[in-house]
Amino acid sequence: MQTVSENKCFGGVQSVYTHASKATGTDMTFGLFLPEEAAEGPVPMLWYLSGLTCTHENAMVKAGAQQWAAEQGIALVFPDTSPRGEGVADDAAYDLGQGAGFYVNAMQAPWSPHFKMWDYVAEELPALLGSEFAVDLERQAITGHSMGGHGALTLAMGLPGRFRSVSAFAPIAHPTASDWGRKQLSAYLGADEGTWARHDATLMVREGGLTIPLLVDQGGADQFLDLLMPEALFGAVAEKRTGATMRMQPGYDHSYFFVASFMEDHVGFHAQALYS
Repeated sequence: MQTVSENKCFGGVQSVYTHASKATGTDMTFGLFLPEEAAEGPVPMLWYLSGLTCTHENAMVKAGAQQWAAEQGIALVFPDTSPRGEGVADDAAYDLGQGAGFYVNAMQAPWSPHFKMWDYVAEELPALLGSEFAVDLERQAITGHSMGGHGALTLAMGLPGRFRSVSAFAPIAHPTASDWGRKQLSAYLGADEGTWARHDATLMVREGGLTIPLLVDQGGADQFLDLLMPEALFGAVAEKRTGATMRMQPGYDHSYFFVASFMEDHVGFHAQALYS
């Protein structure tokens, strides 16, 4: 593992690291914010999964999460959204290939050799963080934006007992029924739609519900509402009578201005679960 950068930030340290990943067969980059409390011992950790076209840097720089995480004594981890580099498959479209891993383990060529983002986020990176940094793997929470909101929700439900809480900003809520989903899931997983269900938050809620606290914020002026399909997730939560806070925020779009506007709420929401 190599240190790319270290910056003092709200009393803690915001760092960027690269390491050789066995899951993806490539070098991977991630950001990690450690609050000053980490100097005394392990602290709770909040994952932030980013959306289409993003790297580890977008949320690290634009979301404004460090201020609120520092106040709560919580670490933040910002993974990349896909493998990258020479020999890694890509596509001319922005919503497939590099920058668009969708947090699944690809099973189809040409994606399967490297696009193992589920294994990377669910297994490899947490093990690395737990062995090298002062983070408490018994106290984890997860959030994300857009494609990353999709990943946060599906990881939280697909790994029961791993996370104490989950939230999302404008998640891709029903990918098996959306062009932001059907295209990618068919490319990565194949034509058998039976393999897609474990990567669709709406279907997962309908199948088993959610047993940890959930918070979802969606911008009412989001230019991608028809692709995100928040009404499907909101409806599934209501049908299952799952305890959740689902908020439509009038006038907000899909940008990081929206994310930053409600980041304090989300970090506070997770802090309550992480310290309970």
